[in-house]
Amino acid sequence: MDITKVVIPVAGWGTRSLPATKNIPKEMLPIYKKPVVQYVVEEAIQTGLTDVIFVNNQNKKIIEDHFDYNFILENLLERKGKPELLKEIRDVAEMANIISVRQKLQLGLGHAVLCAREVVKNEPFAVMVGDDLMFGVDPGIQQLVDVAKAERMAVVGVVEVPQEKVDRYGIINGEEYVPGIFRVRSVVEKPAVEDAPSRMAIVGRYVLTPEVFDHLDKVEPGVGGEIQLTDALERLAAENRLLAVRMRGRRFDAGDWAEYLTANIYFALQDEELRDGLVANLLELLPCK
Repeated sequence: MDITKVVIPVAGWGTRSLPATKNIPKEMLPIYKKPVVQYVVEEAIQTGLTDVIFVNNQNKKIIEDHFDYNFILENLLERKGKPELLKEIRDVAEMANIISVRQKLQLGLGHAVLCAREVVKNEPFAVMVGDDLMFGVDPGIQQLVDVAKAERMAVVGVVEVPQEKVDRYGIINGEEYVPGIFRVRSVVEKPAVEDAPSRMAIVGRYVLTPEVFDHLDKVEPGVGGEIQLTDALERLAAENRLLAVRMRGRRFDAGDWAEYLTANIYFALQDEELRDGLVANLLELLPCK
């Protein structure tokens, strides 16, 4: 099956990152030289996904604008003789076909996915959370796409988390039938630590089949009136139609301040011009033992 579309929900308010996100979307906070959301879109493009569907709200148009041309800036760079920078910002505008869908009420991740139904139509599609970053030899979403194409069913990405953090995630219950791939029997949203069926937590990467929309239509709103994607995944699992892939690579949750700052350091260390100075500055900040 062909998978060309990716849904990226970006309508949320980013309250975990306040006050930085008071007037700037969390997805536009910079990590090294790029906004968070650009890394997510680049991961999708590297996987061969060509249609990027932002599920957005009326206050965050800046996200779509980032992936458009900026003729005033481009003219300025051209006049100043900065062709490398000019190419870099034009490449961002040309990297994907951007489609915007309005989520008029922020009613949860499941509702955001449901808002994209008319654009996705009757095709399998990927979902990538806009503040969850995955880096490795293979793009994170590619690992799920490969399994979804081979098995022709929905796939979620999971990572193993410490026992004391299981209550922050949707946790799967299932069997590992080949190394790194699980047949999911059930999904529990943010279980109590003592009740978690495993330590395998769903992170912000999914490949879904169109049948998920029918399940989302039937899901009752939960806490805060939100429609949870986890509830639809639970229904797929009950039908033996859900797999999970243990994701390889380094993950950063850009909504967590410690991980956001670590991601900035991680990328800056890859820059040979910055590395030595950055390391020296960090060593100066470390307390003496």
